[in-house]
Amino acid sequence: MLPVPSYLLRVQLEDRPGSLGSLAVALGSVGADILSLDVVERWSGYAIDDLVVELPAGAMPDTLITAAERLEGVYVDSIRPHTGLLEAHRELELIDHVAAGGTREDRLQVLVDEAPRVLRVGWCTVLSLAEPGLHQVAGSPGAPETQPGTVPWLPLEHAEALDGSADWVPQVWRDMDTTLAAAPLGDAHIAVMLGRPGGPLFRPSEVARLGYLAGIVATIIR
Repeated sequence: MLPVPSYLLRVQLEDRPGSLGSLAVALGSVGADILSLDVVERWSGYAIDDLVVELPAGAMPDTLITAAERLEGVYVDSIRPHTGLLEAHRELELIDHVAAGGTREDRLQVLVDEAPRVLRVGWCTVLSLAEPGLHQVAGSPGAPETQPGTVPWLPLEHAEALDGSADWVPQVWRDMDTTLAAAPLGDAHIAVMLGRPGGPLFRPSEVARLGYLAGIVATIIR
């Protein structure tokens, strides 16, 4: 029996009563089952939502895009396979796991290992300029082997989205159209960086969420 695939669908739609219900009906018409929904951002009558949806085995993910965009005012920003666990309090569990991690190095490894699932990115790494020269303190299993030779955005005072096409970005990252965001870990010379190969771009609310989480983790590992 083929496994039942699930996908993370990011959509932009009008923020009005009934719009989400109409989207659910449209996705249901192609056999999709909505497993979870997170509101990423709201502004000026529109919303950005992340939906984890399950498709029947053998169904093509393109059918989700076609079904959603048949609706007026709906635009699919991105779709990618989803393998993360569905948890209502992902950030709280990550913080709890970091706190129980033991040494500072252990706690940083827990952070980078769990952040991709919690923040819905491809990989996570911690970079440091605290000692002479740039070095990677910790990296998630999905973090690229090729690391930048320099990061001109360090030291970093606050969380921000980074320019994925900048000269410091390794070519292999650019070839994969990787979008990037980073936040300081209690010290402007140490930062946690997120990578999302293939996009989408980081929304301001996602960058703020990274900043809050990094601030809490920095307090724990201090």
